[in-house]
Amino acid sequence: MKITGTILFLLFTACILTHSGLSLSYASMGLNLWLEKMIPSLLPFMILSGIVIRLGLTETIASLLYPVIRPVFRVRKNVCYCMMLGFLCGFPMGARVVSDLYSRGQLTKEESSYLLAFCNNIGPVYYCSFVLPLLQRELTLPYLFGMYGIPLLYGIFLRYTRYRALNTLLNAKEAVGALQACSRGDLIVRRGERVLAETEQSVSAAIRNMLTLGGYMILFNLLNLIPHVLSGRQCALLSPLFEITGGLSLLQSQAPLYSLLVLSFGGFSCIAQTYSCIKDTDLSITDYTVHKIILTLLNLFYYVLWYLLSPLSFLR
Repeated sequence: MKITGTILFLLFTACILTHSGLSLSYASMGLNLWLEKMIPSLLPFMILSGIVIRLGLTETIASLLYPVIRPVFRVRKNVCYCMMLGFLCGFPMGARVVSDLYSRGQLTKEESSYLLAFCNNIGPVYYCSFVLPLLQRELTLPYLFGMYGIPLLYGIFLRYTRYRALNTLLNAKEAVGALQACSRGDLIVRRGERVLAETEQSVSAAIRNMLTLGGYMILFNLLNLIPHVLSGRQCALLSPLFEITGGLSLLQSQAPLYSLLVLSFGGFSCIAQTYSCIKDTDLSITDYTVHKIILTLLNLFYYVLWYLLSPLSFLR
């Protein structure tokens, strides 16, 4: 392993030194995507979610959809909150929120592992405004089902199979949550509002996280340099596997099914960024990756079935 790592490091360094212009181009692409796409779309949600978690408002916000989610998934309100943020705000907010709540003792390890299995996906705004137009897809609902419906169904399946034991934790954890809520209420009465202090901490934490994610985007876009140098040409098919946004920008609409499957998997950059979110916990990045592979295979089955049943609509 050490020998392989050393060889890859030396090869990467040699490519950067011998093709400085090309490496600058790939690094600039990662930096621009971070500045133009990730920061505007993700930083506000990170700050707001941090404030909500620190002020203990997750259960209150989760109450909006809890009557719908609770009968199907049979989970607590904090789990419902993570599901809402994970699906509505997109990657890597799902992993970030799970990690924050788990670190604060507001989620169990079983709940956190369950959420990571299906709630850390590409955001719907990004998917509808960038991905589908880039892939020249006219239909929307069938692709939305592939990207979000299948993970939801997978989450239901896991809830009543591998994670069915959460039922035994449900009532006890809700009782603990109620006691904690009462305790928080007394604390607020005694000490007054701490909104400004919690906002400052949330902003600082969000900026630190964004800097880390930006570093990953630059690094994994720069990895495109290796196959480019070795083959003598740009390897667009490999690019989305390294980093989704930059890779899709290079690939465009050349291989739509492949792009859709890579989006389901997330790419190596997404896995690394998820690891960055959960590295201070005992949650498993291996389990997360396995679930991503399973979801990708389920998407492959769905798209192949769609193509076989209605090839003309699939091409739209």
